[in-house]
Amino acid sequence: MRFSPAGSASDWYRLLRIDKPAGYWLLLWPTLWGLLAASGGRPSLKNIIIFVAGVLLMRSAGCVINDFADRNYDPHVERTKSRPIAAGAIAPGAAMVGFIVMLLLALLLVSMTSAYVMALAVAGALLAFIYPFVKRYTHFPQAWLGMSFGWGAVMAWAAETGSVFDSPVPWLLFAANICWSISYDTAYALGDRADDLKIGVKSAAIWFGDRSVVAIVLLGMATVSLLGVATFMLGGFWVGLGWWLALMLQMLLCGRLMRCGERWGFDFFLQSHYVGALFAAGLALQGLSATL
Repeated sequence: MRFSPAGSASDWYRLLRIDKPAGYWLLLWPTLWGLLAASGGRPSLKNIIIFVAGVLLMRSAGCVINDFADRNYDPHVERTKSRPIAAGAIAPGAAMVGFIVMLLLALLLVSMTSAYVMALAVAGALLAFIYPFVKRYTHFPQAWLGMSFGWGAVMAWAAETGSVFDSPVPWLLFAANICWSISYDTAYALGDRADDLKIGVKSAAIWFGDRSVVAIVLLGMATVSLLGVATFMLGGFWVGLGWWLALMLQMLLCGRLMRCGERWGFDFFLQSHYVGALFAAGLALQGLSATL
C-alpha cells in the first residue's frame, strides 16, 4: 500500500465525509431550529451565512478529530478499516493540522457575531473536541454528540437574540437534540456492536442490548415531544404544521424499525434527518407567511 502522509484530494474528500452528507444535515437542522425559532422565521442573512458555513466546517472538523481519536480502533472494525487515517493514506499529524485550520476558520466566522456568541462557540468547540474520546469511558457518547450538535441551536438563538436565558425554547431544542442524537446514533451503532465489543469501545447500542430498538423508539418520541413543547411556546400555524409532520414521520420511522428490527437500524439513521427538516420547514414557513 502506498503511504501518503498528506493524503490526496480524494483521501480528504473521504476523511471529511463529503460523500456522506447525512451528518451535515443532522447538524444543520438543529442550528436552523435555533436561528428560525429565535427570529420568528426571519433570521438575518448574515447569521444564515455564518451558521451554515460553520456547520460545514464543524461537521468536517468533527469527522477529522473522530478518526484521529479512533486511529488505533478503526483498523479492527469492518466498516471503518478503510478510512484514510486508519488505512495510512493520511498521517495523524496532517489530520490534526487540518482539524486546527477548520476550527480556526469556524472561530473566525463566529467572531463576526458578538463576544457573547464567541464565548459559546469556544464551549461548543470543546464539546466537539472531547466527543470522540468519551466512548472509552461511557456507554453514552451519543449523548455527548447530542450536546455538540444541539449547541448549534443555542449559539444560533444567542446570535439572533443576544441571550440564551430569555426563553426556555433554546434549551428545549438543545434537550430534544440530545434525545434525537442518542436515538439515531444508537441505530447507527447497531451495525458496529460486535466489533465494538471485541475492541472494548462503549456505545449505547451495547448498553441497551436487546432493548435497543425499544430505546431508539422511545428516545425518538421524546425528541418530538420536546419539540412539541417548543412549538406550543412559539405558536403559529406553520410551526405547528411542521411539528405535526415531523411527529408523523418519526412515528413512521419508529414503526418501520419495530417491524424490521435491528437490521433496519442504518436506514433509520439515514432517514432521521428528515424529521428535523420538517420542523425547520415549519419554522421557516411561519416567517415567510408573516412577510406576505
